[in-house]
Amino acid sequence: MNKQPSYFASDNYATVHPKVMKALQEANQGHAGAYGNDTYTTQAKKKFKELFGEQAEADFVYNGTGANVTGLATLLKSFEAVVCSEVAHINVDECGAPEKFTGSKLIGLPSQDGKIKIEQIQPLLHSVGFEHHAQARVISITQVTEFGTVYRPEEIKIITDFAHSHGMYVHMDGARLANAAASLGCSFKAFTTDVGVDLLSFGGTKNGLMFGEAVVFLNPELGKNYKYVRKQGMQLASKMRYISAQFLAYLEEDVWLKNARHANRLASLLEKEVRDAGVEITQKVEANALFVKLPKAIAEALQKDFFFYPWDEEEGVYRWMTSFDSTEEDVEQFITRIKQLLG
Repeated sequence: MNKQPSYFASDNYATVHPKVMKALQEANQGHAGAYGNDTYTTQAKKKFKELFGEQAEADFVYNGTGANVTGLATLLKSFEAVVCSEVAHINVDECGAPEKFTGSKLIGLPSQDGKIKIEQIQPLLHSVGFEHHAQARVISITQVTEFGTVYRPEEIKIITDFAHSHGMYVHMDGARLANAAASLGCSFKAFTTDVGVDLLSFGGTKNGLMFGEAVVFLNPELGKNYKYVRKQGMQLASKMRYISAQFLAYLEEDVWLKNARHANRLASLLEKEVRDAGVEITQKVEANALFVKLPKAIAEALQKDFFFYPWDEEEGVYRWMTSFDSTEEDVEQFITRIKQLLG
């Protein structure tokens, strides 16, 4: 692969997996039905049913923000609210798109590890039925979280049981869902459908796709009007076969799992080596992200050779990410340079 080995900034920097690229080329033959009326989309939808259960209804969109926003919009009225972690991607990194498009409020809860707990949500129930306050309707969790931590199935079940007992739904932002499955060592279904998640954004771009994500309604009743919301949200691809063909290649022969396992393994390798070198790691390393504390001078010197982002500049915390196409050589060079700088 033609890839510079100097990026630990994001798995969005990664290439397209060769099998996905091949699938795109193979799909680029002849005419096919538009707007999802093609054999690739039909087959991809069936594949999602195999992964999440026969009730699952998957629809394809261009990107992760589109998946989150249009999915949430289907569940919400403008006077309702989404409860999420204060570091949630929908709250921090989508430029206000969820609030603009849905008209609803986001309620961000403090989190030390990217996760939220029902004890934090409970006080919001005092506002139910009170016309002066936005009404909490959806709990949104991220899997893998923005801090690289992973919800266990039992943790998710506690949240979904709480939500459903109070007339709420649970949305899962699954931009790195494959990394979570690889970390947990279980099927997608085990920590989504089986524990009561209602709606899922299923990511592929960070793990080998060129573009495209899926909105998966695990409670199909909730998605009966989604096709209209997707169209209004400018996420209906006319040449949808080019998204669907990627997912077919990604999901067949466990390409998704092999990619995620590789990225997670390299993150674990990086964690062990830099921890031994005295680097402070601020979060559990459960997938393909590390959050580390570094002196500013060390970080800036390291960034000259290996680009990565600051996470909290006041606290001196930086994020390092590995990808499916990161190599052991990449990681070893990174480790060597860190050790040199630390003396």
